[in-house]
Amino acid sequence: MDKKEVKWGRWFALGLGGLIGLSHIGMIGSLSNRQSKLPSINLPVGPYTSYEAEVGHEGYKISYKANDPKIMRVERDIKKKGGFLGLANNIEKVTEQYTMDGAVHHKPTTTTISSNGGKSEACIKAIGGAEGTGRLVGSSVGAAAAPALSGIPFVGWVAAGWVTMFSGNQGAEIGGGMAEDLNKNC
Repeated sequence: MDKKEVKWGRWFALGLGGLIGLSHIGMIGSLSNRQSKLPSINLPVGPYTSYEAEVGHEGYKISYKANDPKIMRVERDIKKKGGFLGLANNIEKVTEQYTMDGAVHHKPTTTTISSNGGKSEACIKAIGGAEGTGRLVGSSVGAAAAPALSGIPFVGWVAAGWVTMFSGNQGAEIGGGMAEDLNKNC
């Protein structure tokens, strides 16, 4: 009969691993059952409450508000036509305040804002005229460059039209900006 050789290194490693594993499980159990030294706070929480709590080893500090906010606020922007012949766009800003039960706290306040940004009529006319002139000049420059692009196969006619339109839009923007900068009424 052959005698089997006992490998003590394996048994030692297995025993040591089991001992370490059991000690870890015991440590986890002891830490999970330990009571916290910090105070426990149980605040009534509802849909309209707010609180702030600072908890430390020395104690705690609480700032609690029930029915917060007591007065709610809603702001709406309503677009309406206004001005001469109803051609201007006015924005009416309505602000309402109400309490938690839905009762209106104050009458709604209304503020009307004109879309021209507070510019005078002379300024608006000058900017409009300069934009038209700038668009004409820009489109002329773009139309002069268009024949060079129309020779591109398949998309040349689109490129030529795009250059003309782009040049007109840039001319209008430049002309309107110049009129606004140079006009004393703006």
